[in-house]
Amino acid sequence: MLLPHLLAVDPARITTAAGRGALVSACWYLMDRGLARPARDRLQQVYDTWSADLDPDHEDILNTAFCLARAYDDTQDHERARALDADTLERRRRLLGEEHPTTLTTAASLAIRLAALGRVEEALVLDEQTLSRRRRVLGEDHPDTLGTASNQALWLEYVGRLGEAVELGEETLARQRRVLGEDHPMTLTTASNQARRLGEEGRVEESVALGEDTLSRRRRVLGEDHPMTLTTASNQAVQLAVAGRVVESVGLGEDTLSRRRRVVGVDHPETLRTASNLARRLGEIGRVEEALVLAEDTLARRRRAVGEEHPDTLRSVEALDWIKGRQAEDPGRPAAGE
Repeated sequence: MLLPHLLAVDPARITTAAGRGALVSACWYLMDRGLARPARDRLQQVYDTWSADLDPDHEDILNTAFCLARAYDDTQDHERARALDADTLERRRRLLGEEHPTTLTTAASLAIRLAALGRVEEALVLDEQTLSRRRRVLGEDHPDTLGTASNQALWLEYVGRLGEAVELGEETLARQRRVLGEDHPMTLTTASNQARRLGEEGRVEESVALGEDTLSRRRRVLGEDHPMTLTTASNQAVQLAVAGRVVESVGLGEDTLSRRRRVVGVDHPETLRTASNLARRLGEIGRVEEALVLAEDTLARRRRAVGEEHPDTLRSVEALDWIKGRQAEDPGRPAAGE
C-alpha cells in the first residue's frame, strides 16, 4: 500500500529519519523483487536530493549510499558500486568503529563488490576479517554472520579452495536451515551455491537433488521469473547435463534463457552465461545448427560487452570451437559449463 506513494513523493519533502528510512527500504524491496533499474534510478534521485542538505557523514546519507551501491551492482555498474561502498566503509569505521554491526554490514557489502570486479583475493581477505568479527560480536548463528560465511564459501570456491568451500557451505547451510528456515531466501542462496559446488566436487547426484529442491522452493517463494530463481535454474541445467540428463537440461536451459532475456535483457552477463551453456547442450543432442547460431550470437555479444580477452569471451570462443567440431568427433562426457 505504501510503495506507490514512496516511489512518487518528492524526496525533498521527506525530512525525518523515519520517512527517509521508509523510502530507502522501499527501494531495497524493489531490488529484492528483481527490479534493480527502477530502484537505482529512484535511489540516485534521493541521494542527490538529500546530499544537497545533509552532511556526507549523516546516517541517512550513508544508509542511502549503501543501498545505492547495491543498485549499481545489481545493474552491472560494479566499479561505481565498489567506490561508493569503499567510501561508506571508511566513514562508518571512523564514526562507529571497526566492530560496529553497521560497519561490518558495509564491509561485507564491499567484499561482494570486489568479487564482482574479479578482485576475489581482496574479497576473501576482507570477509575473513568480517566473518571473524561478526562471530565474536554477533555470534555463530546470527543471520548476518551466516550471510558472511555463505559469501566466504563463494570466495574460497572462486580461488580454487573447493574443499574448504564445500565444508564451510555445508556448515552454513545447516545453521541457516535451523535458524532461518528451509525457505528463507538467504538459506536458498547458500543451497543454490552449494549444489553447484557439490557438482564441481564430483558429487553429481547430491548436486542434482539439492538443486531440484532449491529450485522448487525458489519458484514457490520468489516466483518463476525472479533473478535468483533463474540463477538456480541455470545452474541446475548444467548439473542435469553432467548427470547425463541432457534432454532435461536443454528444456530447462531454453526456458531459463527465455525468461532471462525478458527479465534482465539479452546482453546481461547471466543471460549470456545461460546461452553459452545451452549452446553446448544443443550440440550434445545433435541440434548443431541451432547451437552454432546461439554460440556465435553469444560470442559476438560478449566481445562487444567485455572485450576479446575477458574470460567469459574466451569461454565462448572455446564453446564455439567445440560445437564446430561436434559433427566430427564424439564429445564424450558432457562439459560442466560455466
